[in-house]
Amino acid sequence: MHEWSYEELRSVMALTRMFARVGSSLHSLSRCRAQALSPVIPARVRTGGNRRWQHTAPQSSSCSWQLRDDCFELNYGGLVMHLDYVWLRDHCRSASCYNAKTNQRNLDTGNVELTIRPVKTRVDEESLFLTWPDGHVTRYGLAWLMENSYEGQRQRAMQPRILWNSEIYSSAKVPSASWDRFMSCSQELKSFLNSFLLYGIAFVDNVPATLEATELVTQRVSIIRETMYGRVWNFTSDFSRGDTAYTKLALDRHTDTSYFQEPCGIQVFHCLRHEGTGGRTLLVDGFYAAEKVLQQTPEHFELLARVPIKHEYIENMSDHRNHMIGIGPVLNVYPWNNEVYMIRYNNYDRAVINTIPHDVVQRWYVAHRQLTTELRKPENELWVKLKPGKVLFIDNWRVLHGRESFTGLRQLCGCYLTRDDVLNTARSLGLQA
Repeated sequence: MHEWSYEELRSVMALTRMFARVGSSLHSLSRCRAQALSPVIPARVRTGGNRRWQHTAPQSSSCSWQLRDDCFELNYGGLVMHLDYVWLRDHCRSASCYNAKTNQRNLDTGNVELTIRPVKTRVDEESLFLTWPDGHVTRYGLAWLMENSYEGQRQRAMQPRILWNSEIYSSAKVPSASWDRFMSCSQELKSFLNSFLLYGIAFVDNVPATLEATELVTQRVSIIRETMYGRVWNFTSDFSRGDTAYTKLALDRHTDTSYFQEPCGIQVFHCLRHEGTGGRTLLVDGFYAAEKVLQQTPEHFELLARVPIKHEYIENMSDHRNHMIGIGPVLNVYPWNNEVYMIRYNNYDRAVINTIPHDVVQRWYVAHRQLTTELRKPENELWVKLKPGKVLFIDNWRVLHGRESFTGLRQLCGCYLTRDDVLNTARSLGLQA
């Protein structure tokens, strides 16, 4: 393919501008439509300086590229991407480099020269073609590069979500799944999981008020995660375990198993029986509160996302002896887009703070207080009365739960689910997760 010189490019661009003036209205309409259909928010296009773009399709302004010393620079769909040459060779999807049946890499990346550069470049309307020094040709879809480049990823959310307070969630009127359809219909399961991904909570109604039925409804979604509490737990306020949850006392908002190195992903509750008063369940969107902190005081958000602290669970009962320690920041974020993917908040189980130097401790407490204030605002509290037949699924990495105190006999069962398998089920049904 011919590579355009600077003078040739200037001449072609002059002709292009002349023809463009004739059909400028149609061109503008087409460009706006293309941007509207793009799944990625357009990035700012760099301008000025001595940069020279090489256009493989001079009549089109949608794609341009430049071979730089350290990377391949590609401008497509309004997004400027910087693609490392080793990265490009490593991500070849030809039959010899990638097994499309198993979706696994065949290429031995350890044998790729770290100084590799393509010897020939060609771009058409949909694809980039690179020829490597050994003659191997790699084809990349431009849309695939746009989606999988660093610049594309940092503008996309890993998981779709709707941040909510009580009014937002109540106004959305999110439907519960029905037990019968949930257990037999893939579409009902998909709708349930879609709600769960968006809001971090979801309900299944009309479930038989038994431990066995609760186990069945959870297995429809994922694999049950066994912990030191057992596989499926069934308890009352008999203080049979060394945890405040096994009492009739009120519980402030918190995430469970914060003292695990990897806190349990999904929490399931089913109230089998309650002969008394009180006991409503409290739900708070931790991501909503974290977003408020980010908007109001970014340095506090950064501190909560950077500084690791310990959570600890010590149980010394006659039948149960456990000592668990989990370490991590209060907010866990993906560094490329600052998207929160886990909140680890439990004031009951927070251990001695000895992982923060003295000159940071005060600032950490200020940041933590701001998050706590947001979490405790009444408008952010969603109160739900769990009754026999209503099973609640909670994203324990996002939504905090608690309860008000209660009287009488209250029997609750539930379990934890493996997060990876919940997301696996969602993806198998075509959802982004």
